[in-house]
Amino acid sequence: MQTVPPVLERLITDLAKLPGIGPKTATRLALYLLRRPSSQALALADDLRALHASIRLCSGCFAFSETDPCPVCGDARRNHTLCCVVEEPGDMMAIEKTGCYKGVYHILHGVLSPMDGMGPDELKIRELYERISRDNLEEILLATSSTVPGEATASFLIEQLKRFSVRVTRLACGIPMGMDIKYADRHTLGHAIDSRLPVEE
Repeated sequence: MQTVPPVLERLITDLAKLPGIGPKTATRLALYLLRRPSSQALALADDLRALHASIRLCSGCFAFSETDPCPVCGDARRNHTLCCVVEEPGDMMAIEKTGCYKGVYHILHGVLSPMDGMGPDELKIRELYERISRDNLEEILLATSSTVPGEATASFLIEQLKRFSVRVTRLACGIPMGMDIKYADRHTLGHAIDSRLPVEE
């Protein structure tokens, strides 16, 4: 005998597909939504529906945005010659929360990971090369995570960027080895940005 209504079971299954959400948490979330007024559930459904209808990639930095260019790329007060290269949009959000960084961004949308089929062509690396000349970039701040794939991506970019006349820096002290950058607190991340160092030849 089926004790869970099919529509509720489908919602639990869908929620369990989200990162960090297991079956128990998915069940708890689904039951919470069911107990709330239908207006709240409908508002959530409308927000989810609007995601793909309203959000696009900025043509400059590839951030998720409702406008093109995004608010950061369109801000004339930012230093448009300093470009921070990050793995994911979440990393950009974490850096922005520090209030320490005043340049622009370039989001790779992943890291080099041959085992997962992620090579240079799957990331926004070619677009970074194009930006260096097009936007007259003077400094590239590599802000990849200190994970194995993050370090491999940074090493690859350091080698490739030698052919461009651009200063290459990396996040300095403050980010522990093996830590995903989006989980760093704003003070640690801000200190790492302020104390960045040039990459040695």
